[in-house]
Amino acid sequence: MPSQLKLPVLQVDAFADKPFTGNPAAVCLPDTEPPADWMQRVAAEMNLSETAFAWPSGDGFGLRWFTPVDEVDLCGHATLASAHALWETRRLETKSRLSFKPAAAH
Repeated sequence: MPSQLKLPVLQVDAFADKPFTGNPAAVCLPDTEPPADWMQRVAAEMNLSETAFAWPSGDGFGLRWFTPVDEVDLCGHATLASAHALWETRRLETKSRLSFKPAAAH
């Protein structure tokens, strides 16, 4: 994935119904799984506690989480933020079942 790739990053406030409340997470929705070093650079640039990356994978979505300095095995609020982003961007119908396939720890 080129370092200059232009891909929107959403900031979602999990556990909240109003902006600037809840637990913020950045969410990036690429079409395929990006290289880990690229995801790490994006997470460092976002500088939030977690940045999630979700991409289509079979009948669900692949999912990985990064802090500004390292990949983490799991992040609850960034997972919820990813689901919200998929529904809000209409990449998934609101009434559709959502299945995440977290990548194994690398």
